[in-house]
Amino acid sequence: MKTQQLEQEVTRITVVEVAELAQRLERDEYTNPFEGLNDWHLLRAIAFRRPELVEPYLYLLDLEAYDEA
Repeated sequence: MKTQQLEQEVTRITVVEVAELAQRLERDEYTNPFEGLNDWHLLRAIAFRRPELVEPYLYLLDLEAYDEA
């Protein structure tokens, strides 16, 4: 997905769509691994740009704090 398309999708996504995305990730019933990876990347992009929408689903991202010191 191109960066500009991703940006547009993230800015337009609704709470309901994020919940559906999270449900797909939880079910993990994808026909190929790339579908799941695309959903994961989308949820991650939403988490960085609109964190209030992803807060209930952060456990799906398994984000870790980085110690770059």
